[in-house]
Amino acid sequence: MPNRIVSSACRGCGLRFCTVCLCSLVPMTEPLFLLDPSHDDVPVNSDELNTGWTITLPDAVRRHAIQAMRLTDGDALQLSDGQGLCIHAVLTDARNGMVRVERVGRQPQPVTRLTLIQALAKTGHDEQAIDMATQIGVDTVIPWQANRSIAKWKAGRTDRKWNQVLQAATEQSRRVWTPTLGECVSSKQITAICRRACVHGDLVIVLHQDANATWQTIEDRIAQLAERCLEDGKPRDISVVVGPEGGISEEEVAEFTQAGAYSVVLGSNILRASTAGPVALSLLSRSLGRFA
Repeated sequence: MPNRIVSSACRGCGLRFCTVCLCSLVPMTEPLFLLDPSHDDVPVNSDELNTGWTITLPDAVRRHAIQAMRLTDGDALQLSDGQGLCIHAVLTDARNGMVRVERVGRQPQPVTRLTLIQALAKTGHDEQAIDMATQIGVDTVIPWQANRSIAKWKAGRTDRKWNQVLQAATEQSRRVWTPTLGECVSSKQITAICRRACVHGDLVIVLHQDANATWQTIEDRIAQLAERCLEDGKPRDISVVVGPEGGISEEEVAEFTQAGAYSVVLGSNILRASTAGPVALSLLSRSLGRFA
């Protein structure tokens, strides 16, 4: 069979224009690039940003789009501030980084929001966890200095690294909402989060390998919380607490559950700190209809 040139993404090799691979092909989605309104000279905060406007891409976005991804004149792309804004645009002058706005919209946040409370873990397992969680759709990420965490949170360094991971995963997954990165918390602060959840009607789920309850036991509570959100329109949070490589200590689990959290086990296999949170978030997303 002769080689083909197709304007779509190849599942086999990932190339935009595949002339060799004969794998199944799927249409290209528009790549998304994040803007920083506080630094980038782009009028993303203007209410007058309309179809037909021509804007200049910031230098960082231009390098990524044109040099790294090799977009050319006529290619479509999306721009976002990471706060729900979505600008659909077409590249009109790749050399000078000029794009024409096709349409502008805003996407609201989900009423039932997902939070990952991720314990600090060594060898980058915590960063892997928040990367996958962002792709799945987590809304908030809270770092946790657990009793058994070997890694230490370094303000000004670790938070910058985590933010970079969240932003890169946001662009990769074509999201217009970047997850909020909270302050690093202690176990006592998580206990306070559990108590507040009971007051506000939120839900905190602690993943623990020695728990007696299975995931199925809390599915009804998840459904009830989602139903209340739909009825009154009040935002509520479902938080997933994941420990470090050594697991959550018995003392921590006892404090969290006494404060109102639910301790559950995810099947019979022991998951890494990098995968437990994303698995739970995937189950939650399915229950909440996010994967519909």
